[in-house]
Amino acid sequence: MKMTEMFLDELKQEAAGTRKTLERVPEGRNDWKPHEKSMPLGYLASLVASMPGWIDAMINRDELDFAPVGENKDKPKEWTTRAELLAQFDENLAKAEAALKSTTDEHLMTNWRLLAHGYEVSNLPRYKNIRTGVINHWAHHRGQLTVYLRLNEGLVPALYGPSADERF
Repeated sequence: MKMTEMFLDELKQEAAGTRKTLERVPEGRNDWKPHEKSMPLGYLASLVASMPGWIDAMINRDELDFAPVGENKDKPKEWTTRAELLAQFDENLAKAEAALKSTTDEHLMTNWRLLAHGYEVSNLPRYKNIRTGVINHWAHHRGQLTVYLRLNEGLVPALYGPSADERF
């Protein structure tokens, strides 16, 4: 099996759980956060919805500066309705799928650079960046979002096993 096919399979599996989570994000609570050091709920939900789109950047760009000096054109979009949030997710998921379908395993073996303020943070093969920088990182933030759901009296979806609110 090709790496691209494995990533497409994994993307499909993770997307299902992400959609279930995003469908439960409360509207009108975008500024809520559990602690002063935590990111706001709206930003976290946008981050989770946008992360699949990073795969497109990792395949179709040579580098990305996630904290450029000046305006950050790659920051997650703001949303007010759950429908807008889900549309953002669908758009980013489609970008990821298209990028994976259009690339080769050979290309995924080439290096991709992640920068912050122009400084190199990472310079690893694209497949490693997709695995750790998107898939694993995405699961982390989705899990964080489920905690926000619980603290807002929302129902936590079953993701990798049953939750207190949902069985398989």
